[in-house]
Amino acid sequence: MTTFGKGHHLHLIDGSAFIFRAYHALPPLTRASDGLPVGAVSGFVNMLFKTIRDNRGPDAPTHAAVVFDKGSQTFRNELYDAYKANRTEMPEDLRPQIPLTREATRAFNIACLEQEGFEADDIIASLACRAREAGGRVTIVSSDKDLMQLVGDGVVMFDAMKNATIDREGVIAKFGVGPERVVDVQALAGDSIDNVPGAPGIGIKTAALLINEFGDLDTLLDRAAEIKQPKRRQVLIDHADQIRLSKRLVQLDCGMDLDYDLDSLEVKDPVADDLIAFLTAMEFRSITRRVAEAMGQTAPAIPEPQVATPDDAPDFGSYEHVRDEAALRIWIDRARATGHVAVDTETTALNEMRAALVGVSLAVAPGRACYVPLAHKRDAGEDLFASDALAEGQMPMDRALAMLKPLLEDPAVLKIAQNAKYDVKILARLGIDMAPVDDTMLLSYALHGGLHNHGMDTLAERYLAHTPIPIKQVIGTGKAQITFDKVAVDKAVDYAGEDADITFRLWQAFRPQLHRSRVTTVYETLERPLVPVLARMEMAGVQVDRDTLSRMSGAFAQTMARLESEIRELAGADFMVSSPKQLGEILFDRLGLPGGKKGKTGAYATGADILEDLATEHELPGRVLDWRQISKLKSTYTDALQDHIDPATGRVHTSYSIAGANTGRLASTDPNLQNIPVRTEEGRRIREAFVAPEDRVLVSLDYSQIELRILAHIAGIDELKQAFRDGQDIHALTASEMFGVPLERMTPEVRRQAKAINFGVIYGISGFGLARNLRIPRDQAQGFIDRYFQRFPGIKDYMDDTVRFAKEHGRVETLFGRRIHTPEINARGPGAGFARRAAINAPIQGTAADVIRRAMVRMEAAIAGIPARMLLQVHDELLFEVDEGHQDALIAAARDVMEGAALPAIALSVPLEVDAGTGANWAQAH
Repeated sequence: MTTFGKGHHLHLIDGSAFIFRAYHALPPLTRASDGLPVGAVSGFVNMLFKTIRDNRGPDAPTHAAVVFDKGSQTFRNELYDAYKANRTEMPEDLRPQIPLTREATRAFNIACLEQEGFEADDIIASLACRAREAGGRVTIVSSDKDLMQLVGDGVVMFDAMKNATIDREGVIAKFGVGPERVVDVQALAGDSIDNVPGAPGIGIKTAALLINEFGDLDTLLDRAAEIKQPKRRQVLIDHADQIRLSKRLVQLDCGMDLDYDLDSLEVKDPVADDLIAFLTAMEFRSITRRVAEAMGQTAPAIPEPQVATPDDAPDFGSYEHVRDEAALRIWIDRARATGHVAVDTETTALNEMRAALVGVSLAVAPGRACYVPLAHKRDAGEDLFASDALAEGQMPMDRALAMLKPLLEDPAVLKIAQNAKYDVKILARLGIDMAPVDDTMLLSYALHGGLHNHGMDTLAERYLAHTPIPIKQVIGTGKAQITFDKVAVDKAVDYAGEDADITFRLWQAFRPQLHRSRVTTVYETLERPLVPVLARMEMAGVQVDRDTLSRMSGAFAQTMARLESEIRELAGADFMVSSPKQLGEILFDRLGLPGGKKGKTGAYATGADILEDLATEHELPGRVLDWRQISKLKSTYTDALQDHIDPATGRVHTSYSIAGANTGRLASTDPNLQNIPVRTEEGRRIREAFVAPEDRVLVSLDYSQIELRILAHIAGIDELKQAFRDGQDIHALTASEMFGVPLERMTPEVRRQAKAINFGVIYGISGFGLARNLRIPRDQAQGFIDRYFQRFPGIKDYMDDTVRFAKEHGRVETLFGRRIHTPEINARGPGAGFARRAAINAPIQGTAADVIRRAMVRMEAAIAGIPARMLLQVHDELLFEVDEGHQDALIAAARDVMEGAALPAIALSVPLEVDAGTGANWAQAH
């Protein structure tokens, strides 16, 4: 054994990353003899063998180790108990494979390292630092961004999947700073995967700009008051301690007290009998044969595996540029032969109603993808007249689409897409009805709802350990940004081919997990079938009258002027109502209202929460809130909606996010039509601008108090269940029960208070929150809530049971089996209350969301014989457009679907009821 020093080369392999990459990137595999899951072990062995095989010659390692995590609790959990709290539980079929990967490492005669209380990254850091100090070189076989802080002075990283070395320049390209400042950038940007808090609203790019400007994190925080942007300055000042904690969480420990030294890691040849015996016991046919051949041995006979898996996890990259019909025909034939194909469209814009198709990428297996460019423009150079000329190497679009249409519409070939609704709409505008479709975004949503977002970049990094090519790298940013049709074809091939490849790999990783996680029914009944339904709704749009919006904008401007006059009169001074600084001075200096708090800038805080509290003390804050609401209605709706009217259709086409909210509720964007206020007369008036075309009417169907009905069912509140069965006014009943007021003497004010409590309790409202909503003293509001729980103790039991389940399992579930993960439920501090309220509400709101999803999926078939179409979904309401004279038929059919939507899966103990209305505009119909 030689002493490690100059001339020696240490390879440190991130074993934990290898395991999870293998598990998520490859389909499941079970051992034929006993059904033991071994897919991750197979992938791990192949990756390890490939790493050894590819690292021979003069630069081969003299020392090597595979490093693993051991346990889940480390010193970082003592620093911050929510560290990695949003990580998913280890899949049950992966758990028994973990010790087998250690056996595999030892079978290859490679040092197998792990240590209690420390992450693999810390072991790697300590060994790398010692090797560097001893004068040797280090290659860290990993793509983990957390390890990039170690790069430099003889230490590099190697991404085995990309076959790429990451040196100092590679780190700068990733983080915008050198390795020595990576932890500073990470401390600011945080990490949603590891639940490192960072600085709210600051990402990698901004963090790098700040660190490069101030030199290091400590200097930045000490001089934060010098930052010119007010919001950024305040974030750094307010969250300085959190940022410093984040740095401690991301800083690797280079001084671990290790149980082994560098000399014990000297490379040794595997013992042929031991390695082949292990591979044979695992029943790995292909890798056993290849290892045996490499070692000059004869491979023993092994039974056929139950599920085949690729021998290697293919690298990303090297995708085919399809230039002609012959090449495209080959890919179409491959898709038909496999029965599945990942599809992705490249376009000129994010708005599906206005975007033009530029190209289509396909993938039929991991690493086997192509791009079919169709409308890339040739670089015109100085010739302005050639700016619209098509680049070389492209098929005519009409011919390519004619060839793809039968494949994309073939019911025998499964199409796989990420955010499939976008591609479905793009292709539908070109006359292609793509079906059937699996959506990797929705697969992830069904599996991991509440843990993270479900965009491709997040999923690729988290589940494939791969960082996709950033779109900004392809089309640029700011004024230099171009549309995708201006991207060079060869550059587009790399980007688009990778998108399809990633999509296929995600599908291959997620699909088998549906059954393992018992969410197959959720995906197949609530997520997947909703894609074409929403696509058709969005393409239909809703007609909006521009003149009505213009008149409303004028009326709102007048109302704002009147309110400003009243506010100034109440203040006894002339000031700018829109200025938070001036408003604060009026409230706390001139009027002497309590609770004034100045921020670092010296200005008083005047947010909505502050004004809602003050509204119980003085009339002026309430008027300011009214002014702000009118101002928002004007800017957000009556002014902005006019810009959203599509010039080609004369209609507004919102886009629904299926995987946006953790609970299953749909989110509406561009424009957001779900947040139009309906509690005020001014907010309700905005719906007057949504109109029916000539000879048609709008029909609204709205679930009546669906969340209260679900609460009564889940919590078993007999009084509420009976009241719903009897058709009673539930808010009046609650008021009578709580306040001892006979129903015949019920006042609107008492009923309003009961209504606020009914809905507030569902959201876990506090006395503080209820006081704001009702603009009453806090002790009075808390008294209402206390009496509510005394009268309906089953609700408190439900809340306690739900929180207990969430803490034990890290999730809650709807009645239909939707899993909503609650990663923050065991956290302490300011966020604990929110996490608890979210957990309590999620099964109720989520079940209500599931009910209306089920109704929407069934609706099109139910109204197929009626000249009507579904236009909008707004929380518990569906809006339709129907020919005059057919309203009653539509209402009868739609109501039947909506009221029976829970069946046959769930037999609710309370009836679902639907209110219906019709009119020339949405306000009349609702």
